[in-house]
Amino acid sequence: MNMTKRLKSILMNIAVGLISLVCLIPILLIVINGFKSAPEASSMSFHLPKTLAFDNFSVVVEKGKLGQSFLNSLLYSGLASAMCILFSSMAAYALSRNKTRLNRFLFLFILLGIALPINYFTLIDVMKWTELINTRAGIVVLYMVTQIPFSVFILYGFIGGIPKELDEAGVIDGCGPKRLYFSVIFPMLQPAAVTVFILSFLNTWNEFLLPLYYLNSANKWPMTLAVYNFFGQFQQSWNLVSADILLTILPVVVVYLLGQRFIISGMTSGSVKG
Repeated sequence: MNMTKRLKSILMNIAVGLISLVCLIPILLIVINGFKSAPEASSMSFHLPKTLAFDNFSVVVEKGKLGQSFLNSLLYSGLASAMCILFSSMAAYALSRNKTRLNRFLFLFILLGIALPINYFTLIDVMKWTELINTRAGIVVLYMVTQIPFSVFILYGFIGGIPKELDEAGVIDGCGPKRLYFSVIFPMLQPAAVTVFILSFLNTWNEFLLPLYYLNSANKWPMTLAVYNFFGQFQQSWNLVSADILLTILPVVVVYLLGQRFIISGMTSGSVKG
């Protein structure tokens, strides 16, 4: 029996290793060619560069205007993720504590946003009517609302594990609804809140279609559109394109590595408490 379990464990580890290798191959290809000269990178091979061409990155930052697009992405993703935590946690708290038929329907209605696709053409009319199209505020709002369904789903189960006696104790101590939420409940949501923030930040940073449709000004483009525009101009210079892609995914990798333990702890604690 032990041999069977050990064999299954070995086979599973091999399968996971192969899947990880397949996922890492494109990234490795980008990293290698990002440090090559233009002639060396023309074939997009796995051959190591003869000399490291660090000038590729300075050219990309200057010609691709990555400085402005980086600040735009940081602004959009940061604000959208912070607002997503605030509104999602408030909605999850209200729906979890008052499990009426209406609130159950609203919870399921919100969860439909995870599976249902976005109607981009109808949304264009809504953005025009609200005068939010081609504005930074508009793209932040769009980023936020697209992340709310999944965020409510995560926080709903986590809040369900918080004893209601804490609410009653806060009310006895004289806490109003706002003070009860921000002073008692929200501090206990830290593991799940950090998880929601990181996942929301990663998703919005990588978003491509929303800014493509609703941002017409190049000065307001995030890094995903800057890469798309740069590829159109320098599609024959694979060394520069690879360097551009590498600089774009680097912040996402750093954020994920720094927040990995928070994501795991948030998911685990939420599943145990729920």
